[in-house]
Amino acid sequence: MSFEKTKTAFIFPGQGSQKIGMGRTVAEAFPEAKSVFEEVDEALGENLSKIIFSGEQEVLNLTENTQPAIMATSIATLRVMEKADPIEAYCVAVAGHSLGEYSALCASGALSLADTARLLKIRGKAMQEAVPVGIGAMSAILGLGFDTLKEITEETGCEIANDNCEGQIVISGTKESVERGMLAARKAGARKAIELPVSAPFHCKLMQPAAEKMAEALANVEIQSPKLPIIANVTATQVDSPEKIRELLVQQVTGMVRWRESVKYMHKVGIHNLTEIGFGKVLSGMTKRIEETMNSVCLQHPEDIEAYLK
Repeated sequence: MSFEKTKTAFIFPGQGSQKIGMGRTVAEAFPEAKSVFEEVDEALGENLSKIIFSGEQEVLNLTENTQPAIMATSIATLRVMEKADPIEAYCVAVAGHSLGEYSALCASGALSLADTARLLKIRGKAMQEAVPVGIGAMSAILGLGFDTLKEITEETGCEIANDNCEGQIVISGTKESVERGMLAARKAGARKAIELPVSAPFHCKLMQPAAEKMAEALANVEIQSPKLPIIANVTATQVDSPEKIRELLVQQVTGMVRWRESVKYMHKVGIHNLTEIGFGKVLSGMTKRIEETMNSVCLQHPEDIEAYLK
C-alpha cells in the first residue's frame, strides 16, 4: 500500500480520556452509533453502555471497563460517518494510542467489533492483574528530551512507556524505580514529574504476564488484512500483514508506545491531517507539538460529526 500526498489519517485515543456520558449524545442522535454500543454489550455479556452513559466514574476507570468503553465510543462515531462513505473515502491510514490501536484495527476491518471488545476486556483485566496494586507506578515527565530521559531510565531501572510528544514522556516500572526516575528527571531539569493515578505500570516488562495472556487470546481470533495501513505503536511504521499485526499486539503490552515517532512517520509519507475519532482531544492536542505543519481535529459530539461530513 502506498500513501498519496497531503492526505488524512484517522487516529484513535487511548486510556485516560474516559468520562461518564461519553458517546451518549452520539448514540442518542444516530441509530448506527447506538447499535455499536448494543453489539459491544452483547459481545461482553454485560451492560457496559450503562456504565459508560450513566455509571460511576470509578467503575468506568477500572481498566477492564475503560478499554472496551473507549473503543466502543470511537467506533460508534466512525459508524455514523460510514453511513455516508466507507472509511477509505476519508483517510489513507489509521493509528491509535495503546488500546486505540485496537480501535484502529477494528476501524480498518482487521478485527470484528465483537472480537475487539472481548480482546480489550481480556487485555484490561490481564494488565490489571499482572502486577499487585501498589507495586508498580507510572509518571509523566514534562520538559525533558527523549535521549536524556532514556539515559535516566537506564540508570534508575524504570522504562519509557509512552513517548507522546516533545517534552511529554511517561515512565513506568516498580514504584521504587519510578520514584528514582522522577528524582533524577527533576535534577536533570524536568519542568514537572507527576505520578499518574493508574492502577498498574503499563507498557513495561512487568506486564509480561499480561503479554502472555494476550498471545493466547489473539491466537484464537481471526485477523483480516486491513483495508488501510495501520501505523503500529511498537514500530512507528505501517503494518498490513495479519500475522505481523498479531505479533505486534503482543509486543505492545510490554513495549513502548512510539506515538511521537508515529506522527512523524505519517508526516514523512505525506499525511498532513489527523482526525481524532472518539472522546477527548488528547492526541489532537499533541499533534502541533510533534509536527507544526500538521492539522488536527477531534470528532466527539454529533455537531462535530455533522460539520465534518459537510
